[in-house]
Amino acid sequence: MEALEDKVAVVTGGASGIGRALAERFARAGMKLVLADVESEPLEATAHALRTQGVQVLSSLTDVTDGEAVEALAARTLDEFGAAHVVCNNAGVAAAGPIWEHSVADWEFVLGVNLWGVIHGVRAFAPHLLAQNEGHFVNTASMAGLLSHPGMGAYNVSKQGVVAYSETLFEDLRSAGSEVGVSVLCPAFVQTAIWDAERNRPEHLRNTPDPAQEQASAAGRQLLKAVIDHAMPPSEVAEAVHDAVCEKRLYVLTHDSTRKQIAQRADNIAAGRNPGPPNADLSALQR
Repeated sequence: MEALEDKVAVVTGGASGIGRALAERFARAGMKLVLADVESEPLEATAHALRTQGVQVLSSLTDVTDGEAVEALAARTLDEFGAAHVVCNNAGVAAAGPIWEHSVADWEFVLGVNLWGVIHGVRAFAPHLLAQNEGHFVNTASMAGLLSHPGMGAYNVSKQGVVAYSETLFEDLRSAGSEVGVSVLCPAFVQTAIWDAERNRPEHLRNTPDPAQEQASAAGRQLLKAVIDHAMPPSEVAEAVHDAVCEKRLYVLTHDSTRKQIAQRADNIAAGRNPGPPNADLSALQR
């Protein structure tokens, strides 16, 4: 899509972090906004801040793990604005620890938001974008969609699923002769609150309290927060997404530091080599 002015952007996870930055960038492009999130107060604060700038905003408390809720979001979007053009399936959460220690609840929590949120978003909005033969999907993956770092098993699986889903969506749209585009966003560390994703975990998916495990998880979250606090600002990620939408570009890599690692992974696969030791220096993934 080259012309965004007066079009409609839908952003899930739109109350904070990358989602809020996407909303702000698309607002500067002259778009109308639909913001969805599970956190009501941050959602309304973001919507209010944008409305004070003269932006038309529809806010919707939406759980992206619920397909019917996402379908209702699409219906509200069409009722309010008559169309949707850029659909950003951006909501995301994380769980850490050795992959064999992930509980069923961990898998359901992470896959429910990160992967099923994308699936529901495309299923709900694709008929409308295809019918108008115009629009663009932005699916938020991660560097974890292209690289498998230790201690993030459920997150890695969910994000690599998003990459595979987006690549297939791209090919299916092209095969159908559609003008609808798709981008998959694969950033490294960004200044967001994903380190505190547990705040949004539903009660029925919470693990049985284990003091030792909780202490280790808390220490891990604090380490991740320390790294994220000095990472790329969400506004830079949003700028890259804006450009990719305008250029109809599939892959959105925001951190140059990841390109060499991605190429090395591909070389290892082609050569039948095992991966080398993981890079313990996380600072290279901050910018």
